[in-house]
Amino acid sequence: MNNMNLIPLYPEIFLLIAASVILLVDLFLPDAKRNVTYLLSLAALAVCAVLSMADVNSGATVYILHNMFVSDPMSNLLKVFSYIAVGLTLVYSRQYVSDRGIVNGELGGEFYPLALFALLGQMVMISGNNFLVIYLGVELMSLSLYALVALRRNHAASTEAAMKYFVLGALASGFLLYGISMLYGATGSLDLTEVAKVAASGTVKPVILVFGIVFLVAGLAFKLGVAPFHMWVPDVYQGAPTAVTLLLGGAPKLAAFAICFRLLVEGLLPLAFDWQQMLTVLAVLSMAIGNITAIAQTNLKRMLAYSTISQMGFMLLGLLAGVVNFNASSAPNAYSSAMFYSVTYVLTTLGTFGMILLLARAGFEAENLDDFKGLNQRSPWFAFVMLLLMFSLAGIPPMMGFYAKVSVLQAVLSTGQVWLAVVAVLFSLIGAFYYLRVVKLMYFDEPVDTSVIVVSKDMRIALSINGAAVLALGLLPGPLMTACAAAIVKTLAS
Repeated sequence: MNNMNLIPLYPEIFLLIAASVILLVDLFLPDAKRNVTYLLSLAALAVCAVLSMADVNSGATVYILHNMFVSDPMSNLLKVFSYIAVGLTLVYSRQYVSDRGIVNGELGGEFYPLALFALLGQMVMISGNNFLVIYLGVELMSLSLYALVALRRNHAASTEAAMKYFVLGALASGFLLYGISMLYGATGSLDLTEVAKVAASGTVKPVILVFGIVFLVAGLAFKLGVAPFHMWVPDVYQGAPTAVTLLLGGAPKLAAFAICFRLLVEGLLPLAFDWQQMLTVLAVLSMAIGNITAIAQTNLKRMLAYSTISQMGFMLLGLLAGVVNFNASSAPNAYSSAMFYSVTYVLTTLGTFGMILLLARAGFEAENLDDFKGLNQRSPWFAFVMLLLMFSLAGIPPMMGFYAKVSVLQAVLSTGQVWLAVVAVLFSLIGAFYYLRVVKLMYFDEPVDTSVIVVSKDMRIALSINGAAVLALGLLPGPLMTACAAAIVKTLAS
């Protein structure tokens, strides 16, 4: 460890400088030249990706800043996927942001730097090796997203959604901080490595640690949006501008997986028996409430919000399958399956919201299920892309979502919890109904809107690649699964 070695921090340092410069540049740009802000933001993400890829290729684990920051294979790989997620979000959102910025002033150039600041918070979350550093990352991301949700100042639903998100987010932060304070009081350290050592030593009363874990898990559940801490998710997804909803539903899920891994696995693995039981309850509730409630929705964004709740519940299955009877031999397989599932979900949900943004235009949001009626008659190619995305979310072969679900179920079955795997499969079958309903509307119903779909070249290419990737990674999941497994194994070994 070299505390003065700032090379692993270069992506974060560069992104901080770039976001600040882009914010200043945007102040002097008229609406007609807002594309400059967009292009600068994509360039910043490209540079960050190059810097992080160098760390991915090295495969080394480096602790800096007195153990508070770690650069390891898992963090570097997740950062690269986060850049991809935010980059696709910006591409999909460009026309949407431009239309609403010029026409009614709802969105403007501040969308781009705020998105980059939210990404910076996610990067700090992913690489944090200290309770307070992780918390600072959570707050940087959350504050940026609060502002983005509230950008439509004259829109009652957006204002209400922002208020709910802010109040419940503050409550979640309170839970998280209270749990951290109890763990600090019990162990005398905020360093995750030290906390793990003290917890494993048996010198601390387990009751104090368990109370700390309860509040910690509750705070994480709020951030993940899993039941019964899911109240904010549907309202925020529906009330926020669709471009902001995509920012909420994409890259932050990768960061949420990362902090669950950092706090629970790296910091509190000796107490896995306790937090795994909590995750079991959260996972079952999320799959039940998410899938059943989604069936009743007519608003597609709201339906996808409940879908997110159920998908995050499924991801928790991988996290809770790592330790069996105090034996962690199955941990690499379980945690890599959860990581693979997170990446799969993010890639698929990016394309799904991208399709909503594709159909949206100035004065029209295209967020109801009826707006997708007859899409095959209007654009057979994009209807096929949406079909691939819905099949992947439903877990239908040969999409990547199917392989992701199978890998998680295998991890659960390896623990001997057959009942849990059966419950997960049953709720997945229920969930398939509302995904396939979208396919039915596109292919078998008459279109309500017959206007020509106008698509920019960059969005057409990005959405096509997104859809093709969902199919290709389902047919050949090996490389991505191997990369996730290698990252988890090396991270656990360090």
